[in-house]
Amino acid sequence: MSRPRQEQDPPGHTAEMRPEPRDSMEGYEGRGLLKDRRALITGGDSGIGRAVAVAFAKEGADVAIAYLEEHEDAERTAELVEAERRQCALLPGDLGSAEHCAEVVDQTVRTLGGLDLLVNNLAMQRPLERPEEITDEQWTRTFEVNMHSYFRVTAAALSHLSDGDAIVNTSSVNGLRGNKHLIDYSATKGAIIAWTYSMAQALAPRGIRINCVAPGPVWTPLIPSTYSADHVETFGESQPLGRPAEPDELAPSYVFLAANRLSSYYTGEVIAALGGETMPG
Repeated sequence: MSRPRQEQDPPGHTAEMRPEPRDSMEGYEGRGLLKDRRALITGGDSGIGRAVAVAFAKEGADVAIAYLEEHEDAERTAELVEAERRQCALLPGDLGSAEHCAEVVDQTVRTLGGLDLLVNNLAMQRPLERPEEITDEQWTRTFEVNMHSYFRVTAAALSHLSDGDAIVNTSSVNGLRGNKHLIDYSATKGAIIAWTYSMAQALAPRGIRINCVAPGPVWTPLIPSTYSADHVETFGESQPLGRPAEPDELAPSYVFLAANRLSSYYTGEVIAALGGETMPG
């Protein structure tokens, strides 16, 4: 089903989207799977990050969400988390900065009293028609935000994580099969997968699990703020299910990977939620 033609300036805002994404986990009933756990979610203001924050809260976790400057979206996420009687710390700033990556971990620990779960979810993209259009500045910025923030936030978090704690990374279908219009973005998403595999081996002796979710098309503010109105109108229709995912449909995968009761033997895994698309190998 086609969506209304629409565009926004980056980084995009949920309230301006038509239709608005399903990202509040309405009707989801928690079972205490993450009771009294403390989670940091980067890119937690909207989209997948918002749905994960709310799902974690419904499962009993307190959360901190790191985001750039989308204050209205972040405040709405905090409202949804606090409605579940859980704490939500808002941490604005540029995670493309190494210093800020360390700061959000410190702020999370101070505010929540510790850190047990990390969700690296932040991402940016800028579609281009030809490889020659990718500037050195864009290439570097995409890696700073999409890959280096994962490495840096995790590096700062490791001294606070211990046996039984978990990390969940967000990759993309584009990290599995590439995308000729998102070359730099796809490169970062592929790097996240390889980094997840390697970190799982390195962290296994410590009892810290690290896994990855690699979604196909998802209806989030990233889409109307980076694609043309023509592209937005038919976004996700090429998938076998004929539509993009809603953030609410992906958040349970993050709960699964974060909850030891469900996934204690899972580490170094990639859950590819692709709406029926299959990958060779």
